[in-house]
Amino acid sequence: MLRVENVRKVFESARGNYVALDGVSLDIVDGEFLCLLGPSGCGKSTLLNILAGFEPATAGVVTANGAPVTGAGRDRVMFFQDAGSALFPWLTAEENVRFGLRVRKVPKAGWSAIVDKYLQMVELDRHRHKFPAELSGGMRQRLQIARALAVEPAVLLMDEPFAALDALTRRRMHSVLLEIWQRTGKTIVFVTHDIAEAIALGDRIGMMSVGPRSVITKVLDIDLPRPRDLGNPQVARLFNEIETLLAPDLARSDELAH
Repeated sequence: MLRVENVRKVFESARGNYVALDGVSLDIVDGEFLCLLGPSGCGKSTLLNILAGFEPATAGVVTANGAPVTGAGRDRVMFFQDAGSALFPWLTAEENVRFGLRVRKVPKAGWSAIVDKYLQMVELDRHRHKFPAELSGGMRQRLQIARALAVEPAVLLMDEPFAALDALTRRRMHSVLLEIWQRTGKTIVFVTHDIAEAIALGDRIGMMSVGPRSVITKVLDIDLPRPRDLGNPQVARLFNEIETLLAPDLARSDELAH
C-alpha cells in the first residue's frame, strides 16, 4: 500500500540545516494497523506528513500503490490531535461530514445515505444537528473520523489523535477506532509516543530513534489477540521489552532537552 525507501528530510533555516530523517525505509501493508512509536522530536509527525504528501522528502522515494507520492491524494486522509481545529465550527456534525462529499464532487443524490452511514458508525447519529463546540472531545474525534471515512480513503494517517483526551475517553476511542478499522479494512498509520497505546492498537510497531537523523530502528510484530489488557502477562512482557529498547533514546532525548 505504502512504501518508504531510504527517505531523507532536511529542514533549511538561517541557523543552518536540520536533518530530521536520514535513511528511513518501511513497507506498510494494505489493511494493516501500523503504529509509529518514539519520544517527542523523533520525526514521527514529519514522516506522517511526507506520507500524506504535505511535505516533500529531500531524498528517497515514497509510493502509494506503486505511484510516487508528490502531494496530497484522495486515497490518504490525515487526522490531527485537535479535532476542534480540524472541524468547521460553523457547520453542524452532519454538515461537516457532507462538506467532504461536496469537495470530492460525490453525486448529491447519495449524500444522505453516506452521511447517515458514517454518523451511525461513530455513534453520532443523535447528535447530527449539534455544532462541534457542543460535542465532547471524544465526540469531536469521532466526527473527524466520520468525515474522513465518508470520502472513502484507502489510508488513514493519524497524528496522536487521542493525546489531548482523558484516560477513560482515550480507551473508549481505542475501542471505537479498532471496531471501525475491522469493519472497513482501511490501512491505518498511527503516530504515538505512548507504549501502551501502540500495543493496544497496532498489528506492528515501528520504533523511531531520537532526531536529528532519525531512523526506524526496529519493527515489532504484535501477534496478540484483541482487546489487549496491560495486565495480561504477554502484554506486560512486551511493554517491558519496548520500554527497554526505547530507554537509550529516551535518555538521549532528555540530554538534548537540557
